[in-house]
Amino acid sequence: MDEESVSSLIDICMTWICHNVEVLCVSQKDRSLQIHHCPLFPQELADQLLHKMADEGVLDDKTVSIFQNLEFLRLRRAYIRSSSISAEAFRLSLCPHKLQELNASHIHSDITISDILHSLSSNKDCRQGLQTLLMNSLNMYGEISELGQATFSMLRGLRNLSLAWTNLDDTGLEDICSLPMLESLDISATNITDLTPLLNIQSQLRSLTAHGLQKLEMPTASLLSVLSKLHMLRHLDVSNNKLVMDEDNLMQQLLERPGILPQLVSLDVSGWRGVSDATVQAFVEARPGMRFIGLLATGAGGSELLSANGDLKVAGEANLTQLCEALRRYSERESFIREVLVHLYSHTSDTERSQPNILKLVSEAIRHHLDSLHVQLVATACVFNLTTLELALEMPLRLLGTVVKQLLITMKNFPNHEQLQKNCLLTLCSDHILHNVPFDRYEATKLMMMCLENHEDQTLQRMTVAVVSILVSKLSSEEISELGAEAFIMKQLLSIVQQKASLGVVDSTLKFALSALWNLTDETPTACRHFIECQGVELYMELLESYQTVTSIKQKLLGLLNNVAEVEELRMELLDEELVEHMVVLLSSSTEEVEVSYFAGGVLAHLASVNGPTWSLDAELHSTVLDELHSSVLTWSFPQREMVSYRTFQPFYHLLQVSQYPGVQLWALWAIHLVCSQNAAQYGSKLHAEGGIEMLKVLSSLPDIHSDVKWLAKNVLKTLDHHHPEGQDSKHTPVPADS
Repeated sequence: MDEESVSSLIDICMTWICHNVEVLCVSQKDRSLQIHHCPLFPQELADQLLHKMADEGVLDDKTVSIFQNLEFLRLRRAYIRSSSISAEAFRLSLCPHKLQELNASHIHSDITISDILHSLSSNKDCRQGLQTLLMNSLNMYGEISELGQATFSMLRGLRNLSLAWTNLDDTGLEDICSLPMLESLDISATNITDLTPLLNIQSQLRSLTAHGLQKLEMPTASLLSVLSKLHMLRHLDVSNNKLVMDEDNLMQQLLERPGILPQLVSLDVSGWRGVSDATVQAFVEARPGMRFIGLLATGAGGSELLSANGDLKVAGEANLTQLCEALRRYSERESFIREVLVHLYSHTSDTERSQPNILKLVSEAIRHHLDSLHVQLVATACVFNLTTLELALEMPLRLLGTVVKQLLITMKNFPNHEQLQKNCLLTLCSDHILHNVPFDRYEATKLMMMCLENHEDQTLQRMTVAVVSILVSKLSSEEISELGAEAFIMKQLLSIVQQKASLGVVDSTLKFALSALWNLTDETPTACRHFIECQGVELYMELLESYQTVTSIKQKLLGLLNNVAEVEELRMELLDEELVEHMVVLLSSSTEEVEVSYFAGGVLAHLASVNGPTWSLDAELHSTVLDELHSSVLTWSFPQREMVSYRTFQPFYHLLQVSQYPGVQLWALWAIHLVCSQNAAQYGSKLHAEGGIEMLKVLSSLPDIHSDVKWLAKNVLKTLDHHHPEGQDSKHTPVPADS
């Protein structure tokens, strides 16, 4: 699907069904599933559903059982690649269908090729009608079967067969070469030692893929003799996955042999070093119908004919076009992909234009080789080259989302490899990606925290904390609450803050860690409690002293203390004389530090309110707090930049009660007035929905209310007067400076 287009309705529906299969089904006595009121699916849609279930990773013994209902779900093209299906589930659910095609490659179970052949052969329709069978990376035989050894010759209708990376041997090849209609065969990286049986199907074989046949024992002359007699071949792949020098000049002799393979339109000799441009060019010129040639790691490909953008496609390394062709052709061949990516990294190191087509190919390489450290290292470096700075802005968001998901999987698969973690983080450290690209930010945040726990490298730490600080600000209240329940996250972030503070530095790592902590504790009582239990209050008091001249740091520190003060059962933990006195000093800061005064005032308002904790400190201090709140708020001016945003005004309503102290009421009113002046529609809707408008009206009209409170309440109402009480909820937590 085009990465720039929206998902089709069919794709959206199929994805939804995949992840709700069991909800849509009833369980039968044999534990199989049957869809409630299942409609008659068009046959193509049934094929698509099975394919989608495999792609989404939900196809297993239980879910595949829905296809036992042959009346409503009829399959012709069964795609179960990389699923987890046992031999019994395969036999019961898929073999009763009249299958024409089956892709059973890379299945994650102990099912064998023999199991599949036995099951398919039990259905007459499959024996005669199955045309395409792909079983790459499966074992030929398991334990000795009671049914005896299954043979390929049972499937008389087979035209296309792929057994790459299996333990197919010479006996199996002889069996295969008895098939009367076989036209395409892939025996790459198998145990075959002799290709002579291919002569039995020389008049019908159109395509032969024999990549990486390392156990081949045929003399060069015998091998060339067999290949020369396959005169109907149109596609031949004899590439070498070891990327070695062609000591016997096998490929050179093949290319120079007069009249060999006259029908050929596609030839792959990649991996055989020592092939010359002149020989390749002569071979191609003698066959005008040639449309593809594989020359990666051969030394050839630089001639004008081979490097031009004509009808002939070349997989090589001479230019970007050849590299892209190689990425497309060799997506599942690890050694080739590594070679391509090394060259691609050099080609993209100084690229100046966005190239989503190449990024998509690199993403596919990452996906196909999740367990290969070498592929992941070079591929993630290429991803950074292709998405750095403004290049990411021109990429389709869906494509970037796919890439980010792959990077997160890579980080999870190789948690202890420092350089690989850095490679991924270099790409993720992008405002555009973190703010706009679709991916699971909650899971990403947890993964970033694990990265912090595993590594102490300062560069890696700085990037990880930067990513976390932005990710947390994008999470929902529910997700933040779940994160806040993880005590190790709080400990890890506070540890970084303490480490930086001990050095007396003001760097991006410190700022991002403080921002993450501020966001993590927003409306999250559990996280606030963890903060207190980890001696966070004591640490923050030390930081307020250490960084008393750095406004941005003080704002972040006080923002978090505000979050703690909003939690009723935790306010007593803040009722410390030294802390309160320090808040009073900060409250009275110059008007140039209104952000600092505002957050200090918030802490004091919650502690000194009628509904606050029982005031156990000096009564005169309580009076001072209320007086300073009253006088300070009246001197504040709104800052030019956005200082804070709120999901809800619930923490303010107890501060607005009629029985409350005027200074406390004024602070809450100023806070509401601030955000409403910046976005009246959004916050007016919020106040209206929560009953806040009525409280404001009461404060603006009752005779016993302090005149300053009345005046400010009226100003808030006036600000909202010309806007409808409709808007969208803010999903953002307090906005940290320098984030």
